Amino acid sequence: MSVRTGGLDAAITRPQNTTEARPVIYIIDDDCLVRDGIRYLLEAEGLVVEDYDNSEAFLKLYKPGEGECLLLDARLPGMSGLELLQKLRKTGSKIPIVMITGHSDVAMAVEAMKAGASDFLEKPVTRRRLVDCVELAVTASRHINKLDHVHRSAAEHIARLTPRQREIMALVLAGYASKNIAAEIGISQRTVESHRASIMRKLGAKSLPELGRLVGSTEPDNKA
Repeated sequence: MSVRTGGLDAAITRPQNTTEARPVIYIIDDDCLVRDGIRYLLEAEGLVVEDYDNSEAFLKLYKPGEGECLLLDARLPGMSGLELLQKLRKTGSKIPIVMITGHSDVAMAVEAMKAGASDFLEKPVTRRRLVDCVELAVTASRHINKLDHVHRSAAEHIARLTPRQREIMALVLAGYASKNIAAEIGISQRTVESHRASIMRKLGAKSLPELGRLVGSTEPDNKA
């Protein structure tokens, strides 16, 4: 495995939020000429690149991050690219994966997309197509990580609600008005409204639709 850092001037390396980490692009291909060629093009765009010649080496060293992308050769010795893709998805990894296939290897490309690949590139890889794919993947990776942060934060805040607040929140999201909630659980309307305000404050929600989105995002089937 080798790690190199490209120049700093490319637009792709200048996220609007300066606290964001620089993109890291992983390449796995057993052909050193292909690896070197892709790495050269990406470093010219100012990207940090790590490359490997097999899936097993990548798995030993890979640590999930933000703003990352994996360029993966479909046909590798040992664990194939498709097998690695399937393994990563089964373990819950959301890293955008661009599968690199041979010319006209349509069946492999379709299978990879069904298994969760973000896109695919045909060899020989052109600079424009490569950069476009990587830019989209990096943007997607950052978006996914931000959504995951929102999901985790919402779940943590919900866990800190009292049992009574969770009960009231469920009724609010079911469409009950404060006076109906008060009658349903036997407390005053003022107390219900006080709990509602506290729930909104704790979850950082400014409206009921936003509260609904936050709560919905913590459901496993609703996570992006």
